[in-house]
Amino acid sequence: MAKIIPFKAVKPTRAIVGLVAARPYQSYTLDERESRMGYNPYSFLHIVNPGYKYDQEVTGEERYRLVKSRYEEFKEDGIFVTENKPSLYVYKIVNRYGQEFNGIIAATSAEDYEKDVIKKHEDTIAKREQTFKTYLQTVGFNAEPVLLTYPDNVVISNIIKETQKEYAEFEFTMTYRDTHYLWKLDNDETINKIQNEFKKMETIYIADGHHRSASSYLLYKDEKEKNPNHNGSESYNFFMSYLIPESDLVIQEFNRLVKDLNGLTKEEFLIKLDAVYRIENRGIMPYSPSKPHHFSMYLDGEFYSLYLRKTNYNFENALDKLDAQLLYSTILDPILGIKDLRNDNRIEYVHGKHEMITIKSSVDSGKFKVGFGMCPATVQQMKEIANEGLTMPPKSTYILPKLRSGITIYEY
Repeated sequence: MAKIIPFKAVKPTRAIVGLVAARPYQSYTLDERESRMGYNPYSFLHIVNPGYKYDQEVTGEERYRLVKSRYEEFKEDGIFVTENKPSLYVYKIVNRYGQEFNGIIAATSAEDYEKDVIKKHEDTIAKREQTFKTYLQTVGFNAEPVLLTYPDNVVISNIIKETQKEYAEFEFTMTYRDTHYLWKLDNDETINKIQNEFKKMETIYIADGHHRSASSYLLYKDEKEKNPNHNGSESYNFFMSYLIPESDLVIQEFNRLVKDLNGLTKEEFLIKLDAVYRIENRGIMPYSPSKPHHFSMYLDGEFYSLYLRKTNYNFENALDKLDAQLLYSTILDPILGIKDLRNDNRIEYVHGKHEMITIKSSVDSGKFKVGFGMCPATVQQMKEIANEGLTMPPKSTYILPKLRSGITIYEY
């Protein structure tokens, strides 16, 4: 039984929301950050990079305290305004490829995360969890929702469609040419209908934001233990999420680039591959795989197709059927000697929208020796892996939509 609740969001004013909204801080290059902050005093980047004001790099808890100060300044200056009434928010994104995402921004339950009602499919790093938990405790707000997905639901879908017939509170387009729309939903009867539909759901799934979810759960545990009057209604019991139906979720693949052949010659490498895959040389034209357990490879100026010899490989669980895991267990680890996908600097990842032409140019440049392309995972695979309590290898999925910070803010 999934629990969601309305909350009093802190939001920018309609006039400047497009100037405030920002991608996650780490997704910008240094030059991009400098440019945006230099020409846009409203950017949320000014809050998360408070040292910019003093032309100084600030780190650790000192940075967190300055983030809180800069956030309070934005509120004092009227850039951010707090809602008068707890609400849900219907949110729509249309990206430059014409893909449309419709869902609801709400507060979701940390207890649901603890009880595995909210399921995950990726491992998290304990140090990052603790760091972000400390950040949340210090700054007192969260500005980027976790992306969750739920089974398609006719009642919720109809409410979203009816709400979207009204005038949107926000409508703005970012420089990446994705257009964002937001409607406030504060009718108690409608909110109750949505909540009742989520109560019928045994499970919802994290699509993107595993570390933010884990950190919010750690915050909940800490604050609950410190509060002798804990009653479950406190803001730390929840974290902000954007919930979209499974049919709206888009999963692209992450392709792999490897810097060397682990001491093997090209011929030796191909012979080892031949024991596990049927190999066909596809020549110089870019080639992409067309079905699961089928990879493309670019090596020494030529494309190859790799078809798994299934008699040599057993699928024992949902994870074994995932192409990212299959590539790791049959090639990256046993042949190329890459054990740690997260930290080995011999491997890099390119998400699917860049396709095989990027792999070709990267290998042709001499920086990499070989590249692999694969088909994207499916939502069903993601769910099956989560249901079995397993986790995908790093960079198994590139999930859309990509969310922005600073549009709705959840305060603790």
